[in-house]
Amino acid sequence: MAAVVVQQVPSKPQETLWNSGICDCFQDLNSCCYAYWCCPCFACSTAGEFGESTCLPLVDILGPAVMASFGVAFCVPPVTMSLRVAIRHKYNIRGSICNDIAVSCCCVMCSWCQMNREIKARKNAPNMILTTQPLVQQSTTTTQVITSQQTVGMPAAPAVQMVPGQPVIAKVVQ
Repeated sequence: MAAVVVQQVPSKPQETLWNSGICDCFQDLNSCCYAYWCCPCFACSTAGEFGESTCLPLVDILGPAVMASFGVAFCVPPVTMSLRVAIRHKYNIRGSICNDIAVSCCCVMCSWCQMNREIKARKNAPNMILTTQPLVQQSTTTTQVITSQQTVGMPAAPAVQMVPGQPVIAKVVQ
């Protein structure tokens, strides 16, 4: 009796781009005005929409004052940069830490607006994935692979769940 060993080779998820540019604030004018007139409140609500603590962005406001009192100066808003990196990693957006630092330092309000638009776009995107995998039915004596065109009987082997787009390596062990 032969056993079938199936290994899936993981593939790297495809990187995407931001849904909007850093200066595309007019795509969502309400958020742009909210960020302009009350950036701390906007940053807190954006962090909350992403699933982080709504008080976290206050570190960007209070952090430099506290650090300056100890004689340590820094110009990179830590929460803005780290949330931007977290959004990039969660949604697999192409970019670099250097770009995140530059945007976080130079365009704080625009960065928060871009992150807010991205979160909204990803939440509104449909999460439905349609696949056309063969249906595998297993019984005690045979495994049948049923496709839309034919039925094939094979010796008993464990059922395998395949992920579309990933190559499958199969070895027959005797």
